[in-house]
Amino acid sequence: MRPATLLDEMASKTEPAPRTRRWTRVEYERLIDLGLFKPGEHVELLDGALVVREPQGSRHAAAIRKGVDALRAALGDGWQIDSQLPLALDDASEPEPDVCVVPRDPHAYRDSHPSRTVLVVEIAETSYRTDRECKVSLYARGGIAECWLVDVVNAVVEIHRQPETSPAARYGWRYRSVETLRPPAAICPLIAPDRPVRVADLLP
Repeated sequence: MRPATLLDEMASKTEPAPRTRRWTRVEYERLIDLGLFKPGEHVELLDGALVVREPQGSRHAAAIRKGVDALRAALGDGWQIDSQLPLALDDASEPEPDVCVVPRDPHAYRDSHPSRTVLVVEIAETSYRTDRECKVSLYARGGIAECWLVDVVNAVVEIHRQPETSPAARYGWRYRSVETLRPPAAICPLIAPDRPVRVADLLP
């Protein structure tokens, strides 16, 4: 191997970074329709990037079940509680929130995924950094009024509200209000402030 020269060093400093291919939500859904992903391969579209979801531990799965049950008990039949189903967030993003509250309409989602949601819940075990820095920023950009981040490692729930622009955030948006709650505290959802959900009911 020849030694590096000054010309090599200059080229390495001026060479542009490799170009990446960003995907639109329409293109991503077409890939799914064509069967290009392996069975059981969990992929989400986040701001044009195909992101592989991390495998779930038993505590993560238990927290999803508890979150679905707690919200169903609090909200009744007025809302539809989805779990790890696609959300058509914007033209470049189709995440699959661990729990998502969407308007109840059994006939509305046959030909397209829900695009409006009033509350998303993400369960963070090994995925805390990705959830907090990436997905929460995307949810704020999508105008979702409320996002709960269940941190099963530290046994707390972060309540993110009031989306606003922020140049420092990953996707240019964040939530202005962030409150961290522990048991025995309770959360009053914005859509049902008179029906509190106990933090303990969201933790595995």
